[in-house]
Amino acid sequence: MLRVLKILTAGESHGQALLTIVEGMPSGLPISAEEIGRHMTRRQQGYGRGRRQQIEQDAAQILSGVRHGKSIGSPIAMLVDNKDWDNWQEIMAVEPVATPVKKVTHLRPGHADLVGVFKYGFDDIRPILERSSARETAARLAASGVCRALLSHFGTKIASYVSVLGPIEIDAAYEVTQEPDSVDWDALEEDPLRCPDPEASRQMVALIDEMKAAGDSLGGVYNVVAWGLPIGLGSHVFWDRRLDSRLAAAILSINATKGVEFGPAFENARKQGSQVQDQIRFEQGRGFSRLSNRAGGLEAGISNGEPVLVRGALKPISTIKSPLPSVDLATLEPAQAHYERADTTAVPAAGVIGEAMVAIILADAFLEKFGGDSLAEIERNYHGYMEGLPK
Repeated sequence: MLRVLKILTAGESHGQALLTIVEGMPSGLPISAEEIGRHMTRRQQGYGRGRRQQIEQDAAQILSGVRHGKSIGSPIAMLVDNKDWDNWQEIMAVEPVATPVKKVTHLRPGHADLVGVFKYGFDDIRPILERSSARETAARLAASGVCRALLSHFGTKIASYVSVLGPIEIDAAYEVTQEPDSVDWDALEEDPLRCPDPEASRQMVALIDEMKAAGDSLGGVYNVVAWGLPIGLGSHVFWDRRLDSRLAAAILSINATKGVEFGPAFENARKQGSQVQDQIRFEQGRGFSRLSNRAGGLEAGISNGEPVLVRGALKPISTIKSPLPSVDLATLEPAQAHYERADTTAVPAAGVIGEAMVAIILADAFLEKFGGDSLAEIERNYHGYMEGLPK
């Protein structure tokens, strides 16, 4: 998926901390821990989140790779503390403990529990649920903050919004199709669900309250928009270089995301070709552009200069307060699924994680196209390429 950058995360949901290493960034890039932390905080917000988000106060502590506010070309290591570690020190102790810890054996439908214990040879679900938890995405947010810094330096912006929650869908007039500036993104952040349609947002909040009272959960659709990208990121020559395939894999790596589309892809599939293709135009001073953006900013696996539009479909949260019937791994007898705590919905948070994954892939594609060891070298490559395009 990544061709230039290398990104590693480590840590468990209730362990001491999460760790992130980003390798492949040029020297001279301004990096702010405060700005990285701002997006990490956004991941924790959204109506319908659970108690865990009230415990954690996510922030990235930069340990290496940055000096005096700028990258130095070496791997950037970051640490994200788990505040809840204080309550889990015995259960998640690294060293052996004197008193055996109670095993978790009630399998949870929709989770990695059953497949994970068989794959890794455990008789306890705990090691599986700790790493498969969406808590790991906090480490990805830290890594994406570095990627956002690179993209922002060259004029690329990334945002997201919720378009569907359960059966409720925003009015089509609020969908971003081509002009991202049609949305007041700052105002959107104030909405409890980061939903651009006020009436739909009100209905979504009421539905979340209803599902919370019933001990159930909700899924939905989040939209990620990236604009300010040049023509030419990605490639058509190999399947693993296609930008859409790399972005799709990244979106599907987000916990509970089961579907992805670019632009109105599924709607396009029901239309005639003459109704779908984005007509090309050329204007002096502006260069090439499109009359529409039904392709979602990508053609033949390459960015075409229009905003990249990605939609992710999030299934309802698997852990629910009213547990489903399941099986006890130890006895093979019927049992209620294990429950610790969970969100009623996490669609707004998934949108922020979607932004993070899009930022990581786009930064990697940007470095693949314009790469160099220093920011100054990348700037020369970028500006040289852009100046050669027809205007």
